[in-house]
Amino acid sequence: MKAVLLDADDRYRIAEVDEPTPGPGQVAIRVAYAGIQWGDTMVRDGHFPLPRPFVPGFEASGHIIAVGAGVDTHRVGEAVTALTTSGAYAEVVLASATLTFGIGSMPLRTAAGLGWGAPTAYDLVNTAAQVRPGESVLIHAAAGSVGTLAAQFARLAGADRIIGVVGTAERAGYAAQFGYDQLLLREEFPAKFGDEKPNVILDPVGGPTRTAGLEQLAAHGRLVAYGNLATYEPVLVNANDLLMHGKSLLTYNSNLLSRTYPERLADSARRALRLVAEGTVRVDITTEYAFGDLAVAVQHLAEGATHGKSILRVV
Repeated sequence: MKAVLLDADDRYRIAEVDEPTPGPGQVAIRVAYAGIQWGDTMVRDGHFPLPRPFVPGFEASGHIIAVGAGVDTHRVGEAVTALTTSGAYAEVVLASATLTFGIGSMPLRTAAGLGWGAPTAYDLVNTAAQVRPGESVLIHAAAGSVGTLAAQFARLAGADRIIGVVGTAERAGYAAQFGYDQLLLREEFPAKFGDEKPNVILDPVGGPTRTAGLEQLAAHGRLVAYGNLATYEPVLVNANDLLMHGKSLLTYNSNLLSRTYPERLADSARRALRLVAEGTVRVDITTEYAFGDLAVAVQHLAEGATHGKSILRVV
């Protein structure tokens, strides 16, 4: 079968590789579309020391063509979206049956846009931050796939005010369609935020942005850190200061959750999928790349030149 390999020199190339066979608890999926996400930039840049060459790709939609031991054989032929550990940029990928979800009549193209972003956004709002009715929520990277979904989930959770932070005016214009009450440019935070104190901050940025966010939080507020887009330098926090103001610094790691408590992640993914299927929440696929254009797609994402969700067409 054809697959995209990431070589030791950080280059992508299309190659012929053996078609994988599902093991116990796994399914094999004939891939139609693969989602592109921030993890692809991290793998390419060596932040995850994986042996090379290998087939990257963490999100796929398509049809199940085979199942391993312990998986219901009736799932063969099912249209699905799946979270994978790797291998989605190929004609066939293996995935855990637990993290492979039937999509019913949802188009495969739409289903590819859910990926890890949908359960992550759902959990950030409902599990980690536990947004309550009437609260205010500030979302960094507001124009990205997680940010645009998180804004919608926050509104459903009853958030009274939702503020987004973006890198450019163009991205602010794009993000405005997802229900934000206010959008700030990155250089305007926190100065232009004034005396307003959000109850919840969702932060994938890190560094000084995280420090400023903790200072800006309302009493009893929660900042959820779920990435380090800006820097991997540690943010040092005084627990006594947090205690005095009732503030909380939380973390969320969907990759770890998939390995420690996969059923929890699966439950959130199914809840997010249901909301998208019924039209309550919208996944916005803004760019579709051809199979041979993965390098361009990942570079665009790394440069911040994309918004919403990008996918790769495999068939």
